[in-house]
Amino acid sequence: MELSQKQAGPASGSPLPAPSRTPTLAWAAADGSGKKQGSLRRQPSPEETREGRHGQAESSEQTWGQRLPGGRGPLGTPAEPGTSGRPQTWLRGQPQAPAVGARFSRWVVLNSSVCVAFSVSMHYLGPFFVKSPENRAQYCIYFSKVSASIGGLQEYYNDLCMEKSKEIKPFILQILQEVDEEIEKGSVGITLNIAGNSRSLSGERVTGEDFWILCRVLKNNSYINGLDVRYNLLSDVGAYYAAKLLQKQHNLIYLNLMFNDIGPEGGELIAKALHKNRTLKHLRMTGNKIENKGGMFFAAMLQINSSLEKLDLGDCDLGMQSVIAFATVLTQNRTIKGLNLNRPILYGEQEESTVHLGHMLKENQCLVELHMCKHDIKNCGMKQLCDALYLNRSLQYLDISCNKITQDGMKCLADVLKSNTTLEVIDLSFNRMENAGANYLSDALASHNRTLKALSVVSNNIEGKGLVALSQSMKTNPTLSHIYIWGNKFDEATCVAYSDLIHTGRLKSDNTDVEPFVVDGHMYLAEVSNGLKRHYYWTPGYGEACSPSSNAGFSLAPVGQHL
Repeated sequence: MELSQKQAGPASGSPLPAPSRTPTLAWAAADGSGKKQGSLRRQPSPEETREGRHGQAESSEQTWGQRLPGGRGPLGTPAEPGTSGRPQTWLRGQPQAPAVGARFSRWVVLNSSVCVAFSVSMHYLGPFFVKSPENRAQYCIYFSKVSASIGGLQEYYNDLCMEKSKEIKPFILQILQEVDEEIEKGSVGITLNIAGNSRSLSGERVTGEDFWILCRVLKNNSYINGLDVRYNLLSDVGAYYAAKLLQKQHNLIYLNLMFNDIGPEGGELIAKALHKNRTLKHLRMTGNKIENKGGMFFAAMLQINSSLEKLDLGDCDLGMQSVIAFATVLTQNRTIKGLNLNRPILYGEQEESTVHLGHMLKENQCLVELHMCKHDIKNCGMKQLCDALYLNRSLQYLDISCNKITQDGMKCLADVLKSNTTLEVIDLSFNRMENAGANYLSDALASHNRTLKALSVVSNNIEGKGLVALSQSMKTNPTLSHIYIWGNKFDEATCVAYSDLIHTGRLKSDNTDVEPFVVDGHMYLAEVSNGLKRHYYWTPGYGEACSPSSNAGFSLAPVGQHL
């Protein structure tokens, strides 16, 4: 960019220098009146004031007392409380249409070749001259980057919508205003949350075109490092702009795009954008039907990307080919710490996905969290998985819920738990272990294992004897602190056993999904809203969305910055 300021222009990426002498420039309103309103003069720096080197004004006109329209503060002084403290666009002489990007906060366009910059506190920094009209658009973009990085997201969004003739969404304005307030307080590492399933949005949704404007707003903002736009209507159009954002935004570490109607083409765009991205650490694509084609592009991406730590592709309709591709790639990838491959579309009875993922676990000693929900795992596949767990020394969280594992598969897992020293969370919900499987696990936990912290056996057709055996193992195992048993067959002995654990303090009420109560002298258990990943798909209407009691699995084995 060719900029000059009397003697020298600002260097690229460096702070704007002050002019060498005190200029005075006439300025006029952009309403067409052309009436001269005052002049601009650079305010002396503290050093100049002390040394008496600051020049006198070149005009006797009032320089600093002029008030901007709309109750704005005087030029060269901080804005008054309750005002935005940002100048409107002003033009010198007759009104003219600003160039693209010319209307931004904290600076003023005087004409086609002269602009005036202001600091965050609205102190005048001086005029800057553009040598040629062709460079004016670049000059405006330069200042738009400064403006977007220091706040003013609400105003920037409003200006962009007007410039691009797009509808201004009030709910987006409200959310950006809240973020602006956080930035004003000095907050950093902010997550912009525009989740479509939030009750505060009252049915409003972000579309692909809305997301285009949002990406423009966030492109150069250094205060925001997380973006949550789950349950909106981005589609492949929004995926295109998400890919552009990943290429240009170098502060984003968390991106949640779950359930946004993104298809295989959108998945391809995002995966390819991650080839060069070096900042994103956690990506959620949950529920977007990228299918086998999109899954293959993400598997190829993991051969190149060296920064992504957690990838969620659950409910994405992945095929057998892409699941095998992920298993193959992860034998070499050493960056991914958490992977979700829930509910792929699999055909056949040979459990090929489980065999390949088991082989991967033998080779990979970096993976901490693995979700294999709804993989149609049976006892044969469970044995393959357990053979790998004997050799693995990194996996802490294993989710094999919603499969077809019976007591024989649980016996293999119990044998692993007798020697494994890394597994801390196991989700066995919605399988078929029954009493025999529960007994195998309780024996291993009571006598051998001292590392497992959380176990879920929800809806496993376990009766009273098996549930009581699990409660007895907690009395001798000091490490097991979380257990979830709802959906099984409770008898009174079961209710009494877990009531005793809770009342004696051995089992905290936040660490289980049942609560005892008495009716007519008999003990019963009621369900409470606790679990390993209770809020994986949805957020509650009250209370904390990420409370440890409802999402214990992610709290006990944390990977990444967000769920």
